[in-house]
Amino acid sequence: MDGNEKKLSEYIDRLNAERQPEQHGAPGDSPELERLYSTVRLVRSLREPALPKGDYPKELAAAVRSRQTGKGYQKGKKRVWLGGLAGMAAVLVIAVMLSSILPLGNVDVVHAMEEAFRGIKAYHGILEIVTSNAQGQQNLRTKLEVWADKEGRYYIRGLEGWQKDIITVNNGGSKWQVRPDRREVNVFPAFPDAYRFIFELGNEIEQAKNALSTSVVGEDTIAGRKTDVLEVTPKGGAPYRIWVDKETRLPLQKQSAMQNALQSTVTYTSINFGDVIPGELLVLEVPDGYSEIDKNPEQFVNSMTEAAEALGFAPKVPGEVPAGFDPEGVAIVPDTGLVKLYYIAGDRKAKVVVVQGKADGEFKRASTSIFAQVNGSPAEVQSPVGEEHGILRSGGQYAGIAGISSIRWRQDGYEYAVIGDAPLEQMADFAEGLVGGALEMPSTGQQSFARSAIEVPVDLEMEENEQKSVDAGHSPWRLDPVYVAQVFVSLEISPEGIVGEYPIEYEELEVIENNGAEAVVKVTDDNTPIEKVFLKRLVRQDSTGIWTVVGYDPAN
Repeated sequence: MDGNEKKLSEYIDRLNAERQPEQHGAPGDSPELERLYSTVRLVRSLREPALPKGDYPKELAAAVRSRQTGKGYQKGKKRVWLGGLAGMAAVLVIAVMLSSILPLGNVDVVHAMEEAFRGIKAYHGILEIVTSNAQGQQNLRTKLEVWADKEGRYYIRGLEGWQKDIITVNNGGSKWQVRPDRREVNVFPAFPDAYRFIFELGNEIEQAKNALSTSVVGEDTIAGRKTDVLEVTPKGGAPYRIWVDKETRLPLQKQSAMQNALQSTVTYTSINFGDVIPGELLVLEVPDGYSEIDKNPEQFVNSMTEAAEALGFAPKVPGEVPAGFDPEGVAIVPDTGLVKLYYIAGDRKAKVVVVQGKADGEFKRASTSIFAQVNGSPAEVQSPVGEEHGILRSGGQYAGIAGISSIRWRQDGYEYAVIGDAPLEQMADFAEGLVGGALEMPSTGQQSFARSAIEVPVDLEMEENEQKSVDAGHSPWRLDPVYVAQVFVSLEISPEGIVGEYPIEYEELEVIENNGAEAVVKVTDDNTPIEKVFLKRLVRQDSTGIWTVVGYDPAN
């Protein structure tokens, strides 16, 4: 907040406190502020007077009667005001005036997109994805027919390019993909869903809302429609642009920054809006001659009793479901002995799955997860998790899905996981309600872990460029602290360069601490000059941030 905004805020606060503002009538303020002060006073005159004490209505009635009888009445020495619709009007008027006087940015454009999307139930469009190189040569990667609604359902059909003829559908109850090239229909869990089709309108608006900054940088015409060009600077990432339809106030096009001599542009060449996706598109039908491959061997049951009889143990149920969530169903996975309890938010904007089964083998936390505790037991937290893998066990772990948070732990011979697209606080409520103990996250900040014996110098500008490269899909290994430590230790062993296999194997490194921003990796091989590697996320402290070696402890 700059000086003018602060003065105006204090002026309004003092009026709301029924005190005369110090700025009122005082010299020295700019003409613009004086006009704003005057506007505030005028708008406030729209409000009804406050009732200063309990017997005021009687006194007012008496005063009116007195005036009617000719006795007159005295005007109060000070006017006081109540909040209400007039107060809202004051805020709106001030906001409009400030937008032309004070540097408030381009929040109004993002807000307009939010408001426009609230009125959308479903949409249908043709989406083109084009890549351009540094020489300006363009290549159509794919063209898609897109149906989507606010409930999270979608139907995507490839029209041209590398996804040609592939159909991907999620109807909220199940998900499948039709692959004509293989003559297969693959069935997957409807939720959690790793697939997020590119340029989903609600997701783009949310990203712009949470960006570091947004600014209107021009106007353009896209697919015959006039647009505002909005430059969006995300936190710790390269700026990109979206084209916002002047009429509908919804995004029509998105263009990434030039990364590694390539730039991608995603455009709705046509788009229209309606109430629903055609029902026939959301029905699973296996074409003649196709094989159905069920990767979702779930069986929904009618009660927890049925689940217990099928699996041989009595599943736990959260003692208290977080406010706003309702049970949606119970499913079992006979092949793995798991039970899945589905919950959905009342506004249908979030889902949570509570998964549990008998513990098997050693509990290992994913190297990319935050090391936490649930009810005193070791736990892993991924929020939001980054890589797109299956949600069920993979090597004893629940792997991550983009946009999905997860908490996984063991207790009393059983393994539990809470997975969903709800805020982590609500996910923690589910976990705590399940076992009656709190989720404890590790502390972050300066020197959360012990300092390394030897510091490694870091070129921050180089790391920022490397982060942009990873954002563009290159060097994904930089997102894994174990892989980064493996490369570092291997180069210490073979400073002349690595030829063939790494001199130290991935399995010979173990993350012993990870709070999401800092990590410590222990080297279990006795034949290395390094015992521990210390890493930090210097550019971005979330699951998309790269890890950088900042120090190490030499071996004894």
